[in-house]
Amino acid sequence: MSTLQPDTLIKNPQGCHVVSSVEVPADSAKVWAVVGNFAGFDQFIPALSHIEMTGEGVSSLRKKFFKDGNLVVEQLNSRDDQALNMTWTTIYNTLGVASLWAAMSVEPLGAGQSRATWTIIAEPAQGGDETLPGFKDFVQGFADDAMNNVLKLFA
Repeated sequence: MSTLQPDTLIKNPQGCHVVSSVEVPADSAKVWAVVGNFAGFDQFIPALSHIEMTGEGVSSLRKKFFKDGNLVVEQLNSRDDQALNMTWTTIYNTLGVASLWAAMSVEPLGAGQSRATWTIIAEPAQGGDETLPGFKDFVQGFADDAMNNVLKLFA
């Protein structure tokens, strides 16, 4: 009898929880066209050299190539173009992240105004609880820089 059982390396992280949000002077559909484009994060993350997609829609894979040689592979978990939100999970990376789940959403705030929010829950690949504050600062800084670039696209 085989001792092999169904297993997976993908798990929901329990580490740090980061939220980065910007109020954008643009209609929610226009903002979603940018932050909701799973294949287009290089529009607002200048550290990316390019993105390669495998498949389309939910369960598609995104390979984010960084100019410094780092690589992140992510899978789109959910997407709702009516509610303007999507979620994804990192399945491979060279950035020192053990596991990462993220969500992007856009909410209309009235005529020509909307809020884009990037939520990230992540765990560092190395170290214990003592590494969490520095890791959280790294993730928060990365998300804040990206969201500030979104704001600049519409300013």
